[in-house]
Amino acid sequence: MAKILDGKSLRDKLLENLKTEIDGFGVKPSLSVILVGNDPASRIYVNNKKKTAEKLGIISTVFTYPEDVEEAVIINKIDELNNDKNVHAILVQLPLPEHLDKNKIINRISPNKDVDCFTFENYGKLASGEEPAVYPCTPNGVLLLLKEYGIELDGKNVAVIGRSNLVGKPMGLLAMKENATVTFCHSHTKNLKEITKRADVIISATGHPVIKVDMVKEGAVVVDVGIFKDENGKLRGDVEFGEVLGVAGFISPVPGGVGPMTIASLMLNTVKLYKKQNKY
Repeated sequence: MAKILDGKSLRDKLLENLKTEIDGFGVKPSLSVILVGNDPASRIYVNNKKKTAEKLGIISTVFTYPEDVEEAVIINKIDELNNDKNVHAILVQLPLPEHLDKNKIINRISPNKDVDCFTFENYGKLASGEEPAVYPCTPNGVLLLLKEYGIELDGKNVAVIGRSNLVGKPMGLLAMKENATVTFCHSHTKNLKEITKRADVIISATGHPVIKVDMVKEGAVVVDVGIFKDENGKLRGDVEFGEVLGVAGFISPVPGGVGPMTIASLMLNTVKLYKKQNKY
């Protein structure tokens, strides 16, 4: 029976320590979030981020705009936030409406305030092996979770399922930084089962049910980043949890695994940017 990678308990521990640190700051860290449109999931995410930030003593401001907002309005707001010394971290909630140029908007954020590591400068540093201002929230959350349970990636075969710029690609880059041998898999990958069956660690981030029990070797670490609602409206992840539980060595649940760690990483990144700007 696999051990559960409990993201909730680690999140609580990390945030408790972070709150103690923030309580000692003279000026409080500040996180600004730009939210465009009425996507229900995005609104839930943003509200959760704001509530968590405020509990810690981080000033969180959300700037909301209608679906049809002009691009120049968003660009001007980012410029304003970049120039505001009291704002330490900036986040543009994705997805954006189609008429807005996502890359143009994201790259308007100062790399020193890019809390998601989405700008070309920070992402490029990550890809080239240099140190970005911060690491991407979800992949970094996965690493923190693995380290909490004493799981080292050095020399391990890691299968990353999914190649998105948000999770899959940076997850693989961070795993390689830890000296893992990484195989990227995606919708065009042939013989996926052969790859996952050899993997010491499987990290799946597709939002589809892809990892079944016969794809996992005995004792492997299985990290489920995907989350979606099934036909019955129940939240689930990429992995057939009940079956894989009996084979894997470690497994993260959905919900309660990687999700809480993403929020924790966002808060840690906000404070890290604050400390860099204030030369702590």
